[in-house]
Amino acid sequence: MRAVLVSAAVLAVALVSGCTWVHMAQGASAVRVIPAGAAPSGCEMRGEVAVSVKGKIGFYERNPLRVREELETLARNEGPGLQADTVQPLTEPREGEQRFAAYRCR
Repeated sequence: MRAVLVSAAVLAVALVSGCTWVHMAQGASAVRVIPAGAAPSGCEMRGEVAVSVKGKIGFYERNPLRVREELETLARNEGPGLQADTVQPLTEPREGEQRFAAYRCR
C-alpha cells in the first residue's frame, strides 16, 4: 500500500511540473514583453501591474522558468485592459510575484 501512495505522489508531482495554469487572454498575444532596464523611448506609460502565481506547491518548488513564463503571460493579459501593447518587468520574480510596467508604444 505504501508503494502505491509513493508512486501516486511521484506521479502527481511529475504531472504538476509540466502544467501551465495560466492561459493567454484574448488580445494579450499582441502585447510584447521587453527586457528590464530603462523605460522604452517614445512610449506612453499606462500603469503598473502586479501579478502572482504559485511558486511552490506544498514541499514542491515549481520550475523557475515556468513560473517566470506564467508571470509574463499574466502581465500580458493585463495589457489590453490598460490599452498597453508592451510590458516590462520592474522586479525579478520573487516567491511567485512580480511587478511590470505597462506601455503603449505603437
